[in-house]
Amino acid sequence: MTHKEVMRMLAELDIPFAYDHFAEGEAPDPPFICFLFPGSDNFSADNVVYAAFENLNVELYTDEKNPELEGRVEDRLNSHELFWNKSEVWIESEKLYEVLYTMSV
Repeated sequence: MTHKEVMRMLAELDIPFAYDHFAEGEAPDPPFICFLFPGSDNFSADNVVYAAFENLNVELYTDEKNPELEGRVEDRLNSHELFWNKSEVWIESEKLYEVLYTMSV
């Protein structure tokens, strides 16, 4: 999945999103999403990259727990046939929940 394809997929959710972060002072009110490609998880054969896989993180930020929105994000990922894992953390300094979806694309 390319950067453009991820952007099209996230646009379907109809909430603000940005690659990695929003510019200083330009972050929207929650909920919003940041996504990034933090690395790769390639498969090798004969000492070369046989199949390249990018890691993709989709970070959903909310000011309160929002299972309905999480379900929408998960439905969107599923509809694009992405295998994802989920974790969650409360960011005290920001007063935000971060629900992190990690996957390889």
